Amino acid sequence: MRHCRIPVCAALLLLFALAGPAAAAPEGEMTWGIHISLAPTWFDPAETQGIITPFMVMYAIHDALAKAMPGNPTAPSLAESWQQSADGRVYDFTLRKGVKFHNGEPLTADDVKFSFERYRGASAKTLKERVAAVETPDPLHVRFRLKNPWPDFMTFYTAASGAGWIVPRKYVEKVGEDGYKKAPVGAGPYKFVSFTPGVELVMEAFEGYWRKTPSVKRLVFKVIGDETTRLAALKRGEVDVVYSIRGELAEELQRTPGLTLKPAVIQAPQWTAMLDQWDPKSPWHDRRVRRAANLAVDRKSINEAITLGHSRLTYSIIPSTFDFYWQPPSYPYDPAQAKKLLAEAGYPNGFDAGDYYVDVSYSNVHEVVVNYLQQIGIRAKLIGRERASHWSTYADKKYKNLAYTASGAFGNAATRLESYVVSGGTYVYGGYPDIDSLFKDQAAELDRKKREALLHRIQQLMHERVMFIPIWELAFINGHGPRVQESGLGLIPGHAYSAPYEDVKLKGK
Repeated sequence: MRHCRIPVCAALLLLFALAGPAAAAPEGEMTWGIHISLAPTWFDPAETQGIITPFMVMYAIHDALAKAMPGNPTAPSLAESWQQSADGRVYDFTLRKGVKFHNGEPLTADDVKFSFERYRGASAKTLKERVAAVETPDPLHVRFRLKNPWPDFMTFYTAASGAGWIVPRKYVEKVGEDGYKKAPVGAGPYKFVSFTPGVELVMEAFEGYWRKTPSVKRLVFKVIGDETTRLAALKRGEVDVVYSIRGELAEELQRTPGLTLKPAVIQAPQWTAMLDQWDPKSPWHDRRVRRAANLAVDRKSINEAITLGHSRLTYSIIPSTFDFYWQPPSYPYDPAQAKKLLAEAGYPNGFDAGDYYVDVSYSNVHEVVVNYLQQIGIRAKLIGRERASHWSTYADKKYKNLAYTASGAFGNAATRLESYVVSGGTYVYGGYPDIDSLFKDQAAELDRKKREALLHRIQQLMHERVMFIPIWELAFINGHGPRVQESGLGLIPGHAYSAPYEDVKLKGK
């Protein structure tokens, strides 16, 4: 038997010690019971709609230059660093070396430029109006030149939109737009395996992911639209994590041995939009009617019944955790005053408010809202739609009357106002010139205090004009079963879903 010399053996032992233990290969399968029907549009960063839902998939399949992560709302990811010029007009990104897409292609500056130019989601107009040029000095450097200083560039580019989530140019051009949605390739911790509409999405660990090798081999997102069925699947061990379990079912989950309830207030206000308030012929044109509708809704009772009191009543469409948030006064539950306001507006017997469009996964919340409105004489008919259909129809400006609205996307007060308040916004059916002017002023204001004052003034005007019926800042109530060591729920503050997926673990791993 041949023996190595002592100095050589010592050197080898030192080398192994410095290298550390080899990363364990991913093992096992974790299954989520998803509360909505998934849509291929959410597999493509170019089409992100200003809501949080696409990020449920994007945190798995894709990666961004920077993104919200545990402990850091703008964590360096595909970009290891970036710099802003002194005049605020130039942003230089240095890309991480050695990053590859799932198909083995290297990720380069060309892919970053292509992804930005291809982006057509909710913030596309805002971003592209302000960016003068995207330059690629070399494969690991990207330079954005702005037309004017814009303090929100990083917020819009890396947080509130999909523009900074990178796709492979060569592959997209090879398979085409439709082909890409059918078989997306990204640079995230999990690779796309298969998608069966209305049934499930299957993904497999990408062992070449730059941050770390995922622990779990296979992720399955199983569509289970009914809450009772979702909870039953969790209790039987057919799924490991469930989203959106509310009311009595949440209480049942909480008291079931082996199951863990995971409630979290997320950056997702929900509200009802009165879409016809700009039409002089509509009852909603009268501020008294809009105020009456707000006084008709008992938010505290809805919160206790559906989210076990965990939701936060803020009376705003802006998350209370966002920069530049302004706290408006509350709307007390006062049906008598609501009826009086309706009578003063010329509707002593109420009126027919027509269709009230909702994301079907929140029908139970808005059935209660409809009942409260009915009690003061505002009669509306609830129309439930699958989430993808609801938001695409909403953005196409095809709705009238009333519509459920919400957003859990990352950002700040300005990013929410851009999509939901300012004229021309993706989900805006009318506007006010003074609000539009203030929004334009704040976008160019570099003094933080002055900018805050402008954004606060916009929110004050929104409240004075009673533009919305805010319901709550949602407590998203999820749960997981006994096989789960780390569900990923709540690791990223304010984020609705499990993430980062490379951190999720099964017990015994």
